[in-house]
Amino acid sequence: MRLSYGWAVVGAGMLLTCLSVGSMFSLAVFKDPLSAATGWSQTGVSAAMTIDFLCMGFSAFVWGALSDRFGTRAVVLAGSVLQGLGLVLASRATSLLEFQIMFGVIVGVAAGAFYAPLMATASGWFENNRSLAVALISAGMGASPLIVAPTTRALLDAYDWRTAMLVIGIGLWVLLIPAAMVIRRPPSAAPTAPGLVAPSDGYTLSAGQALRTPQFIAIALTHFCCCAAHSGPIFHMVSYATACGIGAMTAVTVYSLAGLSGLGGRVLLGVTADRIGAKPVLVAGLLVQAAAAGTYLFVGALGEFYALSVVFGIAYGGVMPLYAVLVRDYFGPRIMGTLFGGVSAMASLGMALGPVAGGWAFDTFQSYNWLYIGSFGVGLGAVAIALTFRPLRAAPPAAKPRLA
Repeated sequence: MRLSYGWAVVGAGMLLTCLSVGSMFSLAVFKDPLSAATGWSQTGVSAAMTIDFLCMGFSAFVWGALSDRFGTRAVVLAGSVLQGLGLVLASRATSLLEFQIMFGVIVGVAAGAFYAPLMATASGWFENNRSLAVALISAGMGASPLIVAPTTRALLDAYDWRTAMLVIGIGLWVLLIPAAMVIRRPPSAAPTAPGLVAPSDGYTLSAGQALRTPQFIAIALTHFCCCAAHSGPIFHMVSYATACGIGAMTAVTVYSLAGLSGLGGRVLLGVTADRIGAKPVLVAGLLVQAAAAGTYLFVGALGEFYALSVVFGIAYGGVMPLYAVLVRDYFGPRIMGTLFGGVSAMASLGMALGPVAGGWAFDTFQSYNWLYIGSFGVGLGAVAIALTFRPLRAAPPAAKPRLA
């Protein structure tokens, strides 16, 4: 019974993360027609996405605390209502600042309610399939370009940007609220006092102690640089392809192909990591990601875009679940929610850099070249930090539980 309902939680979590992340990333498709219709600059519109990631990162800790107290269902239900509201209000915005507040702040805060709480909850439902459950929740995010981006483009072909965004906001309420009701707190033993970790499972660090370890800092910084390296190329992929002479709807298929490849990458790199370990697979994936970001400087034809989307998607999608695996391997399941929430917050800060950097590069130089040069350099930085990962020193046999 526990196993079967756990899969229902995973399925609902995949839908929640897919539509939440997808609706936020729909700004990549909205950006050009929205800027043309309103006269708002590319930098100003892209800044809304940067605000999204900043708010998502900072709110993740708050949502995590609320999840611990009230349960994940209450948190994702609140996030579902709030995210739909943000899109509905953004569709009525009459100024750039108002749009940045509605789409950037409200949608960003709402988006923080989903990924880390659902990853922690899904992992708690399983004894033997925990890594698979976590990978599937992450795969929900990877599926968003396949579902939300083409839907957004089709709505923009039929309606103006305001109507299209309004429809997406209402659609979120219709789909996310019922899915949120499926989420349940996993069966567990009696709760442990905050910050107290029993040593019986071999993991003796409290959350406070773990947050100060070089291993946590290295994982968090790697995820930050990883996301900073791929967020710009992802967000500006449609605009760059369009600027190279590719049609708007076809450019969306390039973006969608990257998302589809990301799904395959999660499975491919996940299976490989089970065989040879998460660290070497992560390092290799980050290296391919950096090389792919730099390769955007040299593509222009549709076939080249498709080929690069496959490689880039496999790399950036495949490495994403590995951070959760590393957190659990290093620190155990008891404090995974807290620590992965911290890692996810750093990832959100990294994701915040790419959209506005790309918008600034285009407005300043009328070209995305400096975006891809910067992404290549930051991607190599992620590789360098990942190479510093070292195992935690074993705790003394007589180690006792301690409060953070």
